[in-house]
Amino acid sequence: MVIKVFLASSSGSTAIKKKQQDVVGFLEALKIDYAQLDIASNEDNRLWMRENVPGEKKPTTGIPLPPQIFNEEMYCGDYDTFFDAKEDNTVYEFLGLTPPPGSKEAQQAEHSQKLHNGSGTEEHLGDDTTRKAAEEEEQEEGEEDKVEDNHLVSEEEEELRELEEEEEHASEED
Repeated sequence: MVIKVFLASSSGSTAIKKKQQDVVGFLEALKIDYAQLDIASNEDNRLWMRENVPGEKKPTTGIPLPPQIFNEEMYCGDYDTFFDAKEDNTVYEFLGLTPPPGSKEAQQAEHSQKLHNGSGTEEHLGDDTTRKAAEEEEQEEGEEDKVEDNHLVSEEEEELRELEEEEEHASEED
């Protein structure tokens, strides 16, 4: 299986460039085979990416921004979902790959399997107040993410406008 990372080689947006570098650098660090597909210089790549990002994953503008990640034909996600998987040590799962033995993700999967089967030691929260505090903390984190997501959406819309303007200028020059 080949991981496909759709990138824009000539993006004027530093935010997009940083996101692309983050994805590529992380895949290289994990020694995961991947292919970089440029949407700026290859119209077929751009059309394929746009058509294959699921509707519910497209931004409000309807045009997904790079980087977009696929495992062959299967959509994995965009930068934000990749970043979440990276933070949660679930990148292999995100990519639809089996984690290598000994990796943090493999150890987490093994631990989860033991808990699910009942053969491991389960961690319990001490009392109801501790449990409620943990639930409130999770809820607060979710609220912070929404605010960040709203900010990212407007930033992505701006980046999209910049990309479209670059494309228009490039097509006018041809």
